[in-house]
Amino acid sequence: MKKILLSLFVITTFLAYSIHEKDEANEAMLEVPKAREITPRPSSAVSRGMYKNGTYTGTVEDVFYGFIEVQAVISGGRLSDIVLLQYPNDRKTSIQINEVMIPILRQEAIVAQSAEVDIVSGATESSIGFRDSLKAALAKAR
Repeated sequence: MKKILLSLFVITTFLAYSIHEKDEANEAMLEVPKAREITPRPSSAVSRGMYKNGTYTGTVEDVFYGFIEVQAVISGGRLSDIVLLQYPNDRKTSIQINEVMIPILRQEAIVAQSAEVDIVSGATESSIGFRDSLKAALAKAR
């Protein structure tokens, strides 16, 4: 009887440990660096405004797990906001990645007044799709 109880204890402990490690591994894979503070680059084109006021929709970009489409809002000749019309949000991993990626890229693009922003590590496909869609929207605004 002692051998059976000991065996059940060992098996239960192993299963609990395995589940715990699996959860830890999933959380570790989804770690994305926090948004960094961005300082504006001085540019005469940025200060006087380089776009026509309005709302411009970019192209729909295939980003492996879905599509990204952005809308650029231009006010006072400057990029004032970026609205994501669609982005991958049907998988837990996609949601977690985009919750981090979108604010970073949105902030960088508005500060830079351009689609030329750095790719977010861990969200390469989505970052490239964001840039390409925004580039198309800003081309319409010129």
